Amino acid sequence: MHVQFIDTQEKLLQLCQHFSKSDFLALDTEFIRQSTYYPILALLQICDGQQVAIIDPLVIKDLSPLMTLLYNKKITKVFHSARQDMEIFYYLNQSVPQPIFDTQIAAALLGYGEQIGYAPLVQQLLHINLDKSQTRTDWLKRPLSHKQMDYAANDVFYLAQLYPLQKKTLEDLGRGHWLDKDFQLLASDTTYCPTPEIMWKKVKGANKLKKQKLAILKNIAAFREQLAIQQNCPRRRVLSDDSLLTLAINPAHTFEELHKHYGLNHKFLQYNTSELLSLIQQGLNTPDKDCPKSPEYTKLSKNEEALAACLMAIVHLCASNNNISAHYLCSRKELDSLIKGKRDLDILSGWKNELIGRYLVQFLTGKAQLSYTSGALLLSNDTFKNNDNI
Repeated sequence: MHVQFIDTQEKLLQLCQHFSKSDFLALDTEFIRQSTYYPILALLQICDGQQVAIIDPLVIKDLSPLMTLLYNKKITKVFHSARQDMEIFYYLNQSVPQPIFDTQIAAALLGYGEQIGYAPLVQQLLHINLDKSQTRTDWLKRPLSHKQMDYAANDVFYLAQLYPLQKKTLEDLGRGHWLDKDFQLLASDTTYCPTPEIMWKKVKGANKLKKQKLAILKNIAAFREQLAIQQNCPRRRVLSDDSLLTLAINPAHTFEELHKHYGLNHKFLQYNTSELLSLIQQGLNTPDKDCPKSPEYTKLSKNEEALAACLMAIVHLCASNNNISAHYLCSRKELDSLIKGKRDLDILSGWKNELIGRYLVQFLTGKAQLSYTSGALLLSNDTFKNNDNI
């Protein structure tokens, strides 16, 4: 493995010129986020299958040549579990690189389980055991140790070997384009754009609130998110979830009342009392019809529960026949929604519809039947002349 440490502008320019001819680039980032809202990029690793480069963004101030390379749409960017890496690029550029390929998502489609880690996947596919002792190291410290350098290099060197193997296997199975929708979602700017107005949905305990109390929670959760962004600090340091719930359940009307609420420190109140009280009052004044609503779940009847068990059997049958994790294919929540008549579901579009969704709908409409013959569970479809068994 040839590894080059890039810590000058000149080296970066030369590297980007060399990599600009590549069909794909394996990428990984090391970052720190304990005390900030936005991740601090500490290291970026890149490999074209032959050469590994470890780029130090702490000393190279102008990364524009690198960004030009990574945003070249003719080059596929390969990640393992891409979301956090893509989030960093969004914060740096307000957009993300395209196109991408995620080896973790591909692994799930190829039967290696949902959300498999990088090291286990390398072990299973390449039979190499990686040293993960540097997982929680401080990547902002300089100089980097030999162990840190090896760890960082390995994260892209073997990733560049996984990609062609997975790509060929997917193509051999006729699944070459099945993940296009997944990768397009990962490479969509809207996936990473902060949305303060929906942050109330992520507050634990929000589902227990209704009407105006939920409106208050929505208002102050959005306010907290905006402050966290402005101050570049973790949202929990602005206000804890417990404090949000306390304010929503027992809304305060005065500065003195706010002081009684656990978790609200004097410094925070000194600058934000007026805004906080205004948001609480807005929530209290919200008409019932305009209040946010938590997702409602209607319990299935006993007959529907039995039907859900049949549908889950079909899911497991399809998963087994295609060597894919059943949980990756479909969740119980989706089956419940399907039984309740919803059709705007992930399993009814793209490759999931071809693999499982259409069979579930056919079973629900009486066009497919489950049977048990000679020790095997079968799903037969009468709409096909050849009695399409899966």
